Amino acid sequence: MSFRFATAVLAAAGLATCAAPAAAQVAQVSNAFSTAWVEEKPSVHVASSDGDLWPTCWSNDDNLYSSNGDGFGFSGAPSDIAVSRITGSPENGTLGGATLTRGDQITRPAPSGYTRKPTGMVCVDGALYLAVQDLSGDFNRVDGATIVKSTNKGATWTRTSDRMFTGAEPSTIFFLDYGKDSADNPTPAYVYAYALERNWRDSFSGVVADPQSLFLARIPKASIQDKSTWQWSTGLTTWGAAGDTSARQPVLTDTTRRYPDVRSANVENMSTLSQGHVVWNKGLQKYLYASWTEYTWEFYEAPTPQGPWKRFLDKDFGGYPWSDGGKRGGYGTIIPSKFISADGRRMWVQSNVCDCGGAATGQADYRWSMRRMELTPQVATTPSNARSDSNNLARTTTGVRPLARVAHFGNVGYLNDGQLDQSEDDWNDEVKPTDGSFWGYAWPRTYNLNRVVLRTGTRFGDGGWFASGLRVQVRNNNVWTNVSGQTITSSTYSSAAGFTNVVIRFTDTTGDGVRVIGTAGGTQTFTSISELQVYYGTAGGNAPASVVADGGFEGQATGSLSGAWRGQGPDAKGVDRGLGFQRTGLNNAWIHPTNNLASTAWNAILQTVTVQPNTNYVLRGWVQTSNNLTGYFGVRRGTSETDLLAETSFTDVGPWTPVSVSFNSGSQTQLTIFAGYWGPGSDAFLRLDDVELTTP
Repeated sequence: MSFRFATAVLAAAGLATCAAPAAAQVAQVSNAFSTAWVEEKPSVHVASSDGDLWPTCWSNDDNLYSSNGDGFGFSGAPSDIAVSRITGSPENGTLGGATLTRGDQITRPAPSGYTRKPTGMVCVDGALYLAVQDLSGDFNRVDGATIVKSTNKGATWTRTSDRMFTGAEPSTIFFLDYGKDSADNPTPAYVYAYALERNWRDSFSGVVADPQSLFLARIPKASIQDKSTWQWSTGLTTWGAAGDTSARQPVLTDTTRRYPDVRSANVENMSTLSQGHVVWNKGLQKYLYASWTEYTWEFYEAPTPQGPWKRFLDKDFGGYPWSDGGKRGGYGTIIPSKFISADGRRMWVQSNVCDCGGAATGQADYRWSMRRMELTPQVATTPSNARSDSNNLARTTTGVRPLARVAHFGNVGYLNDGQLDQSEDDWNDEVKPTDGSFWGYAWPRTYNLNRVVLRTGTRFGDGGWFASGLRVQVRNNNVWTNVSGQTITSSTYSSAAGFTNVVIRFTDTTGDGVRVIGTAGGTQTFTSISELQVYYGTAGGNAPASVVADGGFEGQATGSLSGAWRGQGPDAKGVDRGLGFQRTGLNNAWIHPTNNLASTAWNAILQTVTVQPNTNYVLRGWVQTSNNLTGYFGVRRGTSETDLLAETSFTDVGPWTPVSVSFNSGSQTQLTIFAGYWGPGSDAFLRLDDVELTTP
């Protein structure tokens, strides 16, 4: 049975995985990096390549050597295993490959009912070593592994044993990558190999226990093919006797389960440790382990090969189908040391997707495929950004990275691209739990914060909104905490129309990350978002919600004032929708008597609001005018259009300018807010946006 067919059958069957060990042990969260980013899909391919897995090492001739499963490599006939030489770089588009050997030229045939799979490579002293496992035809059990050696750069291969490891012994082996010919190894007498037991990833059929522990061996480099010389780690600094596997202890155990409940018949409840790659990142002075599940990538870091290992990123690509082309996960994740920058912050990840499962609709990447990954080390900083109602930190700061539980179409960049008429959602086939949706940002430094503006996205019949529990969290030292003093402009955010602004204010705080989080709504439990703005504004901590409805005019469905807004006076007034005149969002209101340019009449934009009696209020808004008028902004008693309570004036303000007026409501329970002007007898206009009425 081919890998592609087996995966499709198992995914369609939705077979359960084995239960987690009784003693659950979730990997700790790392605070090593302030931002960790990886592209949503590959950006560099070698078109004339075919295969998956591609464990890799960098040899002393400056070439990469890699072994693929189930494909022709870069040329020739397809095989269950092939070895190729890879030249060039993804940075300049020069990647290319040449297949050197395949099939029985590399190692003995697999036993009946099994297939050969490459799992790890290491280059040391000019030689190449390749770990090969015997994987069952249903791809759910590994029963043996061996290591073959080439002293002529992959032209021929030798082995000392058909099966170095059998049964319950570690059998998915991948080597620690110490750079070119292992030159960065601080203990050059040894080679290091990581291993999983029983399987190469979660066992979809439950025929064997899922791999939830990662083991490590150190091996004299002269005897890599002799398992009697392998010493298995027994602790953070200790090693067992050579050849003794009985005392081995995992260097990493993670019983985390991804996607415990999906709506479709696809695979669910997956363990997170899989056949991947461990590399020494010299620039960052960190060991990185790249792992994966069917729908996610899992990244861990450690200061030593033995740990302690901590998770620093789980990249979620969502459940199947991946039919849109905007995103793509994959399996067999590797980070070749050759393509890591000198400072360690930039690297490339190789991973593949077969034409089954999530790629069944034509989104396969069954070839050498790479994408960028960038890490920024965590550094203590002091926030210095000043208060500003117009400085959107999501767009003006350096190094900002959008965050999402998952981006359905791969468009996480929509959060801060300034385009307010498009949206992304986080549908992922999952029955999301409480607080299962979030959108936000991470920064490489700390900022002052006190307000976010969540612009809703498209509402669908089966989801696209936060149903409950919407709140803001900030991040410090990679720990997320709820803000205090939170107020939301609309208590009915769960029913807010698409493409409207929900303003959330909170007590002044600091953080190197911010997000909105809550429980997703609809029968498909997902949320939708157009934009997420972040501010440290003048009306921050504990600022109350505004009683003005649709203060940004984003809910106006036509060019005419509607809903709570109305006009006063004989001349033309209305709404600019998506014309680019707005201060924020897409829309603004206007007065422009094009029907009578010589008008001297009073015209205004009004809204009657409900207030508390004998209460202090502040009316705020933003205006823009022609240079030939005096305008007025204020409140009238009750529903009256003439009984003035308080106002302020403005003259020839030109660009968008804030205006405000403070007052006490007295005995009133309703007030009418207004902005308007007396026509100067010549062409004139006023624009209005972002109106709020709050207590001080």
